[in-house]
Amino acid sequence: MALLLSLGLLGALHGVAASPAPLPHPVAAPQPQITPFRVQYEPTKTLERRDIFSKLESKVGSVLGSFPSYVASGIPNFFQDFPTGDKVASSLGIDDQQLAALPTQVLNLPPYANWTDKGWNVRFHGNVYKQPNTTREKLNKLANVFLIGVDIDELQPSEQDQARNLTAEIFVVQQANQTVQVHLEPAPSAGSSGAQGGGGGVPAPGGAQDLILPYPTTPQGDFDVFVPIQSNNGLIAGNTTQLIQRLNVYANNSELGNATAYLVPPTGFTIISDIDDILRVTKIYQPKEGLLNSFARPFTPWMNMPDIYAEWSKNIPNTHFHYLTTTPEQVTRNYMDFIYKTYPGGSFDTRPLNFSDVSATLSIRKFLLDKIFATFPQRKFILVADTSNSDVMSDYPQLAVDHPDQVQCIFLRNTSATDSGDKFPYNTKGFKTLPKNKYMFFKVPDDLRGVDIVGGNCLNAAIPQNVTFGLQDELLGIHGSGAVRLQTGWALVAAFGVAFWTLFA
Repeated sequence: MALLLSLGLLGALHGVAASPAPLPHPVAAPQPQITPFRVQYEPTKTLERRDIFSKLESKVGSVLGSFPSYVASGIPNFFQDFPTGDKVASSLGIDDQQLAALPTQVLNLPPYANWTDKGWNVRFHGNVYKQPNTTREKLNKLANVFLIGVDIDELQPSEQDQARNLTAEIFVVQQANQTVQVHLEPAPSAGSSGAQGGGGGVPAPGGAQDLILPYPTTPQGDFDVFVPIQSNNGLIAGNTTQLIQRLNVYANNSELGNATAYLVPPTGFTIISDIDDILRVTKIYQPKEGLLNSFARPFTPWMNMPDIYAEWSKNIPNTHFHYLTTTPEQVTRNYMDFIYKTYPGGSFDTRPLNFSDVSATLSIRKFLLDKIFATFPQRKFILVADTSNSDVMSDYPQLAVDHPDQVQCIFLRNTSATDSGDKFPYNTKGFKTLPKNKYMFFKVPDDLRGVDIVGGNCLNAAIPQNVTFGLQDELLGIHGSGAVRLQTGWALVAAFGVAFWTLFA
């Protein structure tokens, strides 16, 4: 499968518990120790690392003419089209017998649930896979594929460990046609909002149960299905409460496959938040920094944004937090762990592996947003992201047009106004018809303190907006819809993406 470099979101430590981390639950006895096997790794012959930049710079013009149009229109996701299934096994030299000996693991994403005439309806989603026993030497070679201008040996020991762990998360073998069993029980905590027990509601007063999901996993190992659960065993009915109830979810008796489900009443406020460059420092618009921040460095909160979300958790009645990242799902454990330790707990959406073609990559954010909007037609939504994502700049104002009674506020961090490394113009034309108090472009988290979200006044009058309703970029001096001269940094990003496109073809 082609591996396409884009700019955005990475992070997952192998062995880090999925966020949030429930209390221990009895599991089956561990399987016998598997003897590590020898792995053959022969990289596809493409450009040599030592001269890749000189060759790419000389071919910028031709590259831009042939690179996929969705890349030229904005910043896509960092890594897309990871190798999966048989291609991973083949690249690591794993035969069927070795693969069969490995234990099956589950990535269980924190779900949300809505109230229906059948009771609580939980959206269970995640991935079933096997983790090959790849050697340290081979992981180093594979990790170097993802690093720009630095070798893994040049990183700090902790950064090397993270890079290897993330690489191991990428090179997993997804398991098709698997049955997923889940165990539910009340969840005592849900993240670090500053409120007792974390953010995102209260422990469910009941609800312990076991069930089997009705469909097997897809050919890519994914599962994603709404399932009615037993709702008369202590759970509060959703039409009688505004409280969000939390249930721990264990998949296939796996501690690694735990998560927390959020039972969300029909009415109230849901904050849908991006993560990169809004909740943490990523710099997705600078290739080397973006990769290091995502691949090797510890996740770092962006300024005092945790304080803002803690205030929202306390001051907006019974708020549901939902975190949306279009990072491929197999590298999201570090994201979930970061959110659990730093922000109010909440449900999660990411890009499933069965969204792997170009059209699906373009539409995945809209697909996930449409799903949650349809699931909660009476709730009010607060959308939080940044201007470096072109799909955000088009999808979010369109959602406000399509669902004027559901979109309460849109908050966008203006990265090009505050970060000299962001050379990407953004288009504000979609906001032209929206009420002025429906949205705000902000520079620092404290700009968000002067808004009345519950009252529907989302604009801090003290913060200048300077919206042109066209193509604009403060650093580049673009204040309209005219043509933009492509910057060298962007050209290199696109060209480097082509090299990765060929690397795993």
